[in-house]
Amino acid sequence: MRIVRFDSVGGASGDMILASLIDAGADISVLNEKLQCLNLGPCRIEAVPCASHGLHGTRVNVIIPDAKQTQHRHLTDIKNLITNSALPENIKTMSLNVFERLAGAEAFVHGISPDEVHFHEVGAEDAIVDIVGACIALDILEISDVNIGPLPLGNGTVVCEHGTLPVPAPATIELLKGFTVVQTDEPFEMVTPTGAAILTAWTQSHGKENTEKKCIVTKVGHGFGQRQMNNRPNLLRATLLEHGTVPDSNHDECLVLECNIDDSIPELLGSLAQKLNEQGALDVFMTSIQMKKQRSGILLTVLCKPSDRERMLDLIFTESTTFGVREYITRRTVLDRRHIETKTPYGTVRIKIGSWRGKDITHAPEHDDCVTCADKQGVPVRAVYEAALKSFNARCIIHEVS
Repeated sequence: MRIVRFDSVGGASGDMILASLIDAGADISVLNEKLQCLNLGPCRIEAVPCASHGLHGTRVNVIIPDAKQTQHRHLTDIKNLITNSALPENIKTMSLNVFERLAGAEAFVHGISPDEVHFHEVGAEDAIVDIVGACIALDILEISDVNIGPLPLGNGTVVCEHGTLPVPAPATIELLKGFTVVQTDEPFEMVTPTGAAILTAWTQSHGKENTEKKCIVTKVGHGFGQRQMNNRPNLLRATLLEHGTVPDSNHDECLVLECNIDDSIPELLGSLAQKLNEQGALDVFMTSIQMKKQRSGILLTVLCKPSDRERMLDLIFTESTTFGVREYITRRTVLDRRHIETKTPYGTVRIKIGSWRGKDITHAPEHDDCVTCADKQGVPVRAVYEAALKSFNARCIIHEVS
């Protein structure tokens, strides 16, 4: 069960919601690929690093080279655009829910039917991309539950197609009925109708889970808006959580990826193992096996964090000849670990120490440190390794006597 929690200090708009989800890990290349299904012509989201008030995150720009000059659309126009697109059905449904909720609020405010609502700013192609893009990002992150914290409201007036209106805009207030808000002294429109429609539609369509259950924070994304505010960053935070309990230091879960290979040369398998380790694999090993038709082969096994799955699969498929990878989650028990440095005639080497139930039970010199010292001094790696062990053991004896 994956949850996203939105907390706002600087308001909420379509582009801020989209930016926060991208910053939390939604793959922008996948997002841009799916946006082409909208039939708006070439369009893409550009993610730009941004910083304000000591916080770092992402701001997005919508790039539509062939955007039409006409920005006004009725609800029916937008329904037809989305329904006739090649978007996945669940994204169509999410996007239509947002527009229908927004149309319902506008209709109530102006005393007309939803089908008579004439979208102005929200009917623009960049606003459509914001809404649909945010729904795509939510789908990419596999979010099953959405909840929002109190939303800050500005004050003053805003100029729009209908003239000068009070802040928050009437449609925004209608959309936020039943939701917690906080009044601020910022003289800006902080929560836009688009932002209010997206967040409130999502909380309705993605059933509210019991937020009192224990959750694990997995990722945090900061989405920045385009405005510079007086006393706060124009920031919306998206926190990704998963139901569960935090594992203790000795137990965790890891993903096992494995495949059988019988048509590769050893050199390629060696370079693949090196790349997997460099990209964060917890362990990589190969086992000789007998495959079909009595052919000799290799069983490649990779242990990694579940969050690194895509990166590991990319490497396995692009760097090996396998046609498929098996995968399963397994639990492992590991020792508490720490490092201390010990001095040898060849240089300083870190000693890795493993502890079980508060007692040190094993230790070993870090091999990479031994190799570095051996290369610098022109001696065998074994000489450095044995010197490090001797130095460390002597240090332990002195410590015990004292």
